[in-house]
Amino acid sequence: MSNSGRVEGSSSAVTTAAPPLSRYESQKRRDWNTFGQYLRNQRPPLSVPDCNYGHVLEFMRYLDQFGKTKVHMQGCVFFGQPEPAGPCTCPLRQAWGSLDALIGRLRAAYEENGGAQETNPFANGAIRVYLREVRDSQAKARGIPYRKKKKRKKTSETVTSTFHPMQHSEV
Repeated sequence: MSNSGRVEGSSSAVTTAAPPLSRYESQKRRDWNTFGQYLRNQRPPLSVPDCNYGHVLEFMRYLDQFGKTKVHMQGCVFFGQPEPAGPCTCPLRQAWGSLDALIGRLRAAYEENGGAQETNPFANGAIRVYLREVRDSQAKARGIPYRKKKKRKKTSETVTSTFHPMQHSEV
């Protein structure tokens, strides 16, 4: 085999390289590796099979230090204002949507890497409760209530007549 990834002596171009990962798959792999590194940095170090939902909650709190979303505290003059008029000392946090998407990717990665669905720490009810609390507190801090998006209803109307070009052509 040559360095190009093609089989020598073959007239067809057979490549051995895997197709590039989608954006979602790349993010999922990066998130999985980050979580694994987080566990290895714990004292004592942990492996994924040894972690539980408590470690996942700690990981999400740890990520807050890298957040870019200003979350106004209860005593802040801008608390409850969607567009504050000036700066304040309130902390930056991870946005709820980012955490929710992260947990979804990690939940899938856990099972893809051999974890059982029944023992998935990312699927634990405490994680959903934490995410709901983050969502509600961030919405309250911004003064904008969270409203779940309604699913569009599928229309059952079908076109009964079809367009035939031969019927409408002028000859």
